[in-house]
Amino acid sequence: MHELSIAASLVESVEQAARRAGAQRVARVFLRLGALSGVAKDALLFGYDVATAGTLLEGSRLVIEEVAVAVHCETCRRDVKLSSIQDFRCPVCGQPCAQIAAGRELEITGIEIEVADDASLQAESA
Repeated sequence: MHELSIAASLVESVEQAARRAGAQRVARVFLRLGALSGVAKDALLFGYDVATAGTLLEGSRLVIEEVAVAVHCETCRRDVKLSSIQDFRCPVCGQPCAQIAAGRELEITGIEIEVADDASLQAESA
């Protein structure tokens, strides 16, 4: 299950960014996941829960936006979503398409963090 190692890398990257931002805790992580990324969503969610233990992300929620496969059709001169990843033909004109326009994504698009308010920061430094 390579999703666990992907989740561990994801947690490490987010935790570094959260610490730089002064986070006390990470509440949510937003991720775009393409249908051709080679990552199983359910396995990634499971791995995420395991990988967050003992980190700023423990108890956070991984919000996944699934990205459908789209190809660029040279005949139609536009990007079109495929109805099936088994058939790389333009659904409009039926021509074969080799140029993938979307669907390989595995990217963090944002994080939601909780930071200490100024009053508690001042109290801690006194």
